[in-house]
Amino acid sequence: MKSIIQFSIQKGKKYYVAQGVELPIVTQAKTLDELASNINEAVSLHLEGENLEELGLIKKPSVLVNFELPRIAHA
Repeated sequence: MKSIIQFSIQKGKKYYVAQGVELPIVTQAKTLDELASNINEAVSLHLEGENLEELGLIKKPSVLVNFELPRIAHA
C-alpha cells in the first residue's frame, strides 16, 4: 500500500501546472500557494467515493510534489 501521492510541477508561461505521477490528476494555478490548495482539492475530488485499497493507497495518503527548475545556463 502506498502512503504518498506524487505530483510533478512545471512552470508554464502563465501558470504552474501540477500533474499526478501515478494518478490521472492535473491542476494549475498562478502561484505555488494556489497550486498547493488546488492539488489538495483535486486529490480530494478524485478520491471521493473511491475504495483506496483498490487504488493501492492507505486511508489517508500524503501528497509529495516535485518542482522542475529551469535549465541552468553554463557559465
